[in-house]
Amino acid sequence: MSAPLVVSIPHRLGREEATRRLKGGLARAAASVPVLSVDEERWQGDRMNFRVRALGQVASGQIDVADDHVRLEVVLPWLLQRFAEVAQTAIRSRGQLLLTKDK
Repeated sequence: MSAPLVVSIPHRLGREEATRRLKGGLARAAASVPVLSVDEERWQGDRMNFRVRALGQVASGQIDVADDHVRLEVVLPWLLQRFAEVAQTAIRSRGQLLLTKDK
């Protein structure tokens, strides 16, 4: 099994507001990426467990929301590991947009 892909995104929103902004954010992000679909998005307090599908491959992970940052950890199947760097950049970019954009 490969090491998980980890992305940490700083924010200044506080835990409650960051969580509010992220709820449903995975589904919205998937809607704009044709090869990505969300199989599961389950929140338990400040942690979201998720499972997504891309290019016929399933990846699962979790997002933990803290007062000053969000930490995403996802285990990619071997086929998607080839795209890990691109995925990391996209995740960071989307996350920063969700956590900095005025709502």
